[in-house]
Amino acid sequence: MSIDDKELEEFMPDLELEWTDEAQTRMKNVPFFVRKSVVRGIEQYAKDKSLAVVDDGVVSRARQEREGAAMEMARKKKEAEQQAAADGKIVQRQYVSFTFYKLDPVFRRLPKEERERGMKEFIDVLEEYDNSSDMILLCYSMVGLRGDVDIMIWRICHSMEEFQKMTTRLLQTGLGTYLNTPYSYLSMTKRSMYMDFINPEHE
Repeated sequence: MSIDDKELEEFMPDLELEWTDEAQTRMKNVPFFVRKSVVRGIEQYAKDKSLAVVDDGVVSRARQEREGAAMEMARKKKEAEQQAAADGKIVQRQYVSFTFYKLDPVFRRLPKEERERGMKEFIDVLEEYDNSSDMILLCYSMVGLRGDVDIMIWRICHSMEEFQKMTTRLLQTGLGTYLNTPYSYLSMTKRSMYMDFINPEHE
């Protein structure tokens, strides 16, 4: 690993709160191209809880709350679909996407300004869709878990076209041009065969 590579992997964005060494070390396991967004979300969680110090426990609780909120949103959408079915309305199926990305090492050798610009473009697209009510989006770090991928993006949406639009925009960013896609899986939710005798429209 070159000096630039090491600096990139050790990079931490500006912090507004006090972080313990353990919490910062944990953040360095998050892919650097989404690290800033993750740190920002954790600090906002800490502020909402009136916490002055971010430790390993705060990081864990912030992540759990973020995932819990996404699952709660999915649950509410499912209930709304079931109610729509009960009312005789057409029920939309949800598409689920698991996309895995691997970063080309060449990106780490680019000038710092170019790397930062590319990462910001990538994060801006992620945050735009993350704030949208049309899609549920979560990013996971695969660093240290697999050698063939660095990040996984999990998405739920009612439109496959939205997946395609988002992916196109991500790959057009300065960072996206250096991403490979070793694996990409697409599925579709369906009604449960076990609950139909209770509720024919159950999903």
